[in-house]
Amino acid sequence: MPRTNAWRVVALLAGCTTGLGAMAEELRFIACPIYRDVPDSGRKGGCWLAEDGASGVRYDVSMSPVKPDWNHEVLVEGMVAATQDNACGGTVLDAVRVSILPGVCTRHSLPAEGYPARKFTLPARNTRPLSEKRVPPPPPWANRSFHLQYEWNRSFGVYQLDDYYLDQAIWYIRAVDPREVVVRGYAATTPSTVSGRVIAERDDVARERAEKVAESLRRLGTPPGVIKVEWHDAASAAAIDAADGLVEPSRRRVEIQVVVR
Repeated sequence: MPRTNAWRVVALLAGCTTGLGAMAEELRFIACPIYRDVPDSGRKGGCWLAEDGASGVRYDVSMSPVKPDWNHEVLVEGMVAATQDNACGGTVLDAVRVSILPGVCTRHSLPAEGYPARKFTLPARNTRPLSEKRVPPPPPWANRSFHLQYEWNRSFGVYQLDDYYLDQAIWYIRAVDPREVVVRGYAATTPSTVSGRVIAERDDVARERAEKVAESLRRLGTPPGVIKVEWHDAASAAAIDAADGLVEPSRRRVEIQVVVR
């Protein structure tokens, strides 16, 4: 994991009040999303905004791996970006995660108002085509862990983001022929208050996450006999690359631990 992300998590957990701690302040609120109808910005482009009711600040959440559904409320978790491009007419959050919630929203659209949006570019964490030649890691091999991160209260992986880390895991497993692969699901079942609401993940979502990942590994060729499945509620935060330094999203994860022979 990049050291900058690890330090963000350490600062948050320690309640640091230094300049680093201020930089790493994590926002968390529930809102109805707003779509800004900007000029064509390519596939998967456009602007998604969400307004924090407590502060009245409108945030640009377009950088989230999960895009909002404007029919439903969203849980927004993120940090204010160091660089603000004002592409969508809101304070840019990056890192940022959006989780789609069951609450119903009235669709809200804004005109372009001169904002240019951002042209779509392939994310840095993008699964490589199967046609590309993979170079297996050279021995000696070491135990290694891979992590997937999830939307709040959901057990399906985040499209593209989790595909990227699952792809890394399966190619490592194929290369090292491990003695054991331990799949651990985690969930944030401890209640927390967000935008005046008490929320907590389902008691069974950690198990669902682990079992679905284990099934994916089996279908991708991992021998069933080496897979061990565990799950844990009331998860603590963890410094995982897939969460980009965000504390609360890091609690919603699956760890794939590859144990070599």
